[in-house]
Amino acid sequence: MRRAYAVVDVFTERPLLGNPVAVVLDAEGLDDAAMRAIARWTNLSETTFLLPPRTPEADYRLRIFTPGSELPFAGHPTLGSAHAALEAGRARPRGGRLVQECGVGLVEVVADGEGPARRLTLTLPPAKVTDLPAAEVAELEAVLGHAVVREAAPAIVDVGAVWLVAQVPGVEALLALRPDLARCAALERRHGATGVTVFAEGGAALDVEVRSFAPSDGIDEDPVCGSGNGSVAVFRASRRRLPPGGARWQATQGRCLGRDGRVAVAVEPSGAVRVGGACVTWPVTSFTRTGKLMVVSRGL
Repeated sequence: MRRAYAVVDVFTERPLLGNPVAVVLDAEGLDDAAMRAIARWTNLSETTFLLPPRTPEADYRLRIFTPGSELPFAGHPTLGSAHAALEAGRARPRGGRLVQECGVGLVEVVADGEGPARRLTLTLPPAKVTDLPAAEVAELEAVLGHAVVREAAPAIVDVGAVWLVAQVPGVEALLALRPDLARCAALERRHGATGVTVFAEGGAALDVEVRSFAPSDGIDEDPVCGSGNGSVAVFRASRRRLPPGGARWQATQGRCLGRDGRVAVAVEPSGAVRVGGACVTWPVTSFTRTGKLMVVSRGL
């Protein structure tokens, strides 16, 4: 059976500079084993599978896989899948918005504009913030090979994806990090975390530079991470690093991997966190899966 899929570069207007996600547009009939095999085969940080919704409030259901596990929610796969669904005619905005059903529940995505000018923005699921124990802060510093900002105590931020979040003092230090990935994976597993997201404040307003590592999920470094950036927003708000009444900023991510991701982040006065950006779709691709054989036909 042939199944269409799209490769979408997220958080960029220019191909090859964001974070790609593979979106299987007609995933009905694929079992868990097939989805896991396809995710390992694409070998991207995430592969998603578009399915009919199980609730009338949703426009579609989405399952999200890394090469090593399934995630109840993730940011760039949510935006990239919404973009692919719109372009392929698999979904239509209602009042300018889509509703995605995924493991964490219903996630709203707002679509603004059309074609190359379209911007997509998700509302982050409700977050839970837990202080990272003091002994593990020291271990995190050993993993990173650099001190973190102790005045903003590192935390575990659960938004469906679970991130250990910390701030380091300066963009130069952030970009120079070479974490011990084996120790990082062990730290993540001890806390049931997806990975470690580290940020530094830039020189302009509230803008930040971000890096995300998830070796326990088979991703040494995620090029541009939506849930990681959303977790940074939750962290900054919880640590009183933002002005009262909400804030907006642009995050950059991916320079260490040759990318140039741009993430628009907002913390609303209500406390809601929104994460958005541009997406670029590569030509739709189809594949046929026969037993263990994967035959690929690319529409380039």
